Amino acid sequence: MAVLDTPETQKANRRFIKSAMKAPLLEQDHELKLARLWREERDEAALHELTKSYMRLVISMASRFRNYGLPIGDLVQEGNVGLMQAAARFEPERELRFSTYATWWIRAAIQDYVLRNWSIVRTGTTRAQKTLFFNLRRLRAAIQDGTAQSLSSDGRAFIAKELKVSVTDVENMEGRMAAADRSLNAHIAEGSDDQWQDILVDDRDLPEDIVMAQVDGEIHHRLIEQALDELSERESTIIRERRLSDQAITLQALGNRLGISKERVRQIETLALQKVRISIEDKVGDPVEAGLTGR
Repeated sequence: MAVLDTPETQKANRRFIKSAMKAPLLEQDHELKLARLWREERDEAALHELTKSYMRLVISMASRFRNYGLPIGDLVQEGNVGLMQAAARFEPERELRFSTYATWWIRAAIQDYVLRNWSIVRTGTTRAQKTLFFNLRRLRAAIQDGTAQSLSSDGRAFIAKELKVSVTDVENMEGRMAAADRSLNAHIAEGSDDQWQDILVDDRDLPEDIVMAQVDGEIHHRLIEQALDELSERESTIIRERRLSDQAITLQALGNRLGISKERVRQIETLALQKVRISIEDKVGDPVEAGLTGR
């Protein structure tokens, strides 16, 4: 979560940036030497000198993301995480400049932070969404001079082609970026005591509906149990195994257990169901088949 960008933190950030920009640049040979010392000997002094020299790279990269409304200090901090990751993975034997290698890690760390904190709603998770999030504004400004409130169909098609995404992805991201977060505790209108949370629709069942459903279930269960008690042991077993079990047993398997044919099981089941229905009708005056229909 981003911290508040207070005047005090702004001053501290300026002092830090000013100090970081004074750090001397490294020659390639010395840079590789420091990287080897850290990788092979875990020399913390070498790591400190290496990363301190490239804090200016972190600051430069972080400044490119200031338009997303996040404190520069937080962006620099996340970029520094990426810088440390680059130092941990850098391979000196490839004789590549550390700055070139670290740029990707720094940018990735900052972009991930922006995506997590720009909105309370997750903005980008797929590669296409991330590409759109960080390029949509730039391309929209380029094709419409930043004057239009929304993209035209041709503009969306152009951006989709440029970024190799679908037009639907462009439309969805445009809508996400156009809508700002709003507190549910904010007042609906100036001078009103009503808050946005007051008009949210609760899709849950009403308490009385929940209670009535529980009562009905208990009544149905009691009626069925009473009806089953009036059956023979074999009839009750067949109904319980075939109609009231979470996993109904097959006619053949039940017939094997009872020592009768599967056709005889089916006949007994049909007759037993009729007895249960008649028993319940006698008690409530209306057919009830709860838990007995289906299979």
